[in-house]
Amino acid sequence: MKHTLKLGTKPWLLAGVLAGSLLSLPVSGQTSAPAAAAPTNPAGNAAAKSPTPGTPFHFQENRLPRRAEMYYQGFWGIDSLGVKEVESGELIRFSWRVVDAQKAKAIHDKKSEPVLVDPRAGVKLVVPSLEKVGQLRQSSTPIEGKSYWMAFSNKGHVVKPGDRVSVVIGLFKAEGLVVQ
Repeated sequence: MKHTLKLGTKPWLLAGVLAGSLLSLPVSGQTSAPAAAAPTNPAGNAAAKSPTPGTPFHFQENRLPRRAEMYYQGFWGIDSLGVKEVESGELIRFSWRVVDAQKAKAIHDKKSEPVLVDPRAGVKLVVPSLEKVGQLRQSSTPIEGKSYWMAFSNKGHVVKPGDRVSVVIGLFKAEGLVVQ
């Protein structure tokens, strides 16, 4: 049996083949049930959720979106922001790395009182001040390439790993950080 194509039908045939192959591809990241409005972080992305068994999971939950990373680097001179539960959950450590010492001075200002806010738990944690040690924070003059930290008191373990928190230091505010 001989098949012939009329002039001008090849583009339509190609379009049909491509459309058919796209319809047969599995769609990842979508569910069949309508989702409720997801909370968003400061970068405008939906808040990360734990994967359910059998559901594709294509992003790293604890990473900031690239847009947020660029904002913190360009405006505040820092990157590699992280929040971690330490000392058996009694402290929450906020850490960062300085990429521009001049811009990062605002975060290192000793006059600014840092606060960690957890909307889920409904709490604001503060940096404790110990009698012989002083505040549990590094507030020296920032040096490019060096990492710094501060610790917030988490008495009663109200802030837990997986919570999304905000850190406020004067005018600086980092939102949507996931506690590890």
